[in-house]
Parts: sequence; structure tokens; C-alpha cells
Amino acid sequence: MAGHSKWANIKHKKERADAKKGKVFSRVAKEIISAVKVGGGDPKGNPRLRLALQKAKTANVPNDVVDRNIKKGLSQDQADFEEVTYELYGYGGVGLIVEAMTDNRNRMASEIRIATNKRGGNIATPGAVSFNFDRKGVIQVEKSAISEDDLFLLISDLGAEDFESEGDLYLITTDPADLIRIKEGLEEKGIETKEATFEMIPKTLIECSEEDQQKTQALIDWLEEIEDVDAVYHNIDE
Repeated sequence: MAGHSKWANIKHKKERADAKKGKVFSRVAKEIISAVKVGGGDPKGNPRLRLALQKAKTANVPNDVVDRNIKKGLSQDQADFEEVTYELYGYGGVGLIVEAMTDNRNRMASEIRIATNKRGGNIATPGAVSFNFDRKGVIQVEKSAISEDDLFLLISDLGAEDFESEGDLYLITTDPADLIRIKEGLEEKGIETKEATFEMIPKTLIECSEEDQQKTQALIDWLEEIEDVDAVYHNIDE
């Protein structure tokens, strides 16, 4: 297993932005509501809800907030949240993928159009950008929890695709369908996972001028300010 950290800077930048803007609680609440509407309120039989509850725990979301959102998900009056993805071109041929969770698709589409009107870039045809990205499950494990050799053997048995070292973390890459199973397999072996998420990882990176990079970053910053936007991925070679 030989990994690449091309996507790590994108992920960490996204996490810092989310934390700074206080979006984590909102996103977790939406994921809980959506998971309950799809699979019910019992986490034992709803792996999607189990993952959302783990995210809530990691983000220190209070239990009463979690319980309130489970009840919302069970309510017929509660609007459902839909995951939507937009593909854009920035400057210098850079591709952008915007992931959001919204209860109003029309409002979200309008926000994307406003962003490109204000900061440039173009909305791409579906598939024009995403073909250059792979959707993967990514599990974070602190290095203090297990040695590299032992982790290699364990995740090989569990069927993970890859892992790499990034700072004080191991980043384990999985097929999206295997994320929850492998996460729970690690925890059954006593290995605590710090976070488990789905990520869009670029296959190839784009080199662009400093000016194009700055203009694209301004567009990304605008997109990240949109309330329903959860993550913006790009393929800039930084």
C-alpha cells in the first residue's frame, strides 16, 4: 500500500474552514435527520445513523441536541435534507466540486450562480469535473493508537484500499461502501477512530499561475460561506 497525500491539504483546509464558521453542528444535525428519514431512528439497524452519531460525538454535539434531531427525523412535518453536488471550473482549468446538504435545491442552485457571477468561474456540465475525482472513504486513526506495521496487517485483513501517514495521523482509504464496516472493524479491535468521512480525491492536479490560484481561492472562499455548503474540493497543485 503506497499512498499519496495530494488530497490531504484540501481536506484539512476544508476542516479548518468548517470549524471556523461553526458549520459542524449544522451539518451533523442534517445528517442525523436525513439518516433517520431513510433508515429509522435505531442506530443498531441504521449504519448511516451510526456514522452520523459518531460524527456528533467527535464534534462534541450535546446529547440533547442529538436526541432532538433524531425526533425531528421521525417527524412527518420535518423537511428532508438532500445531498447535492455541483461541478464548476475555476481559473486556469481548475476543477471544483461543491458538496452541499439542503432542504431547498432551487435556493442552492441560485447561490451557486451568484457565486460565479461575483467571483468568476463557470458551472460545468455534470461529469465534466467529477471524472477526475474518486469518491473514497477516509478513516483517521491517531498514530499513538497502533504501530504502522500492525495497522497495515489489520486493515489488509479488513479490506481497506490504502493508508498513509499525515502528521500525527494515519489516513486509511476505503471503498465508500466499506467505510462503516472497516471503521467498526477497527473499533472492535480496540483501535479508536478519530473521524470517518467521504472525500473526493483528485486523480490529477493542475498547475496554474499564482494569479489564477488566488482568483480560484476567492471563488472557493465565497462558496464555503454559503450556509448549506459542506465541502469544496479542487485539484490545484499547491
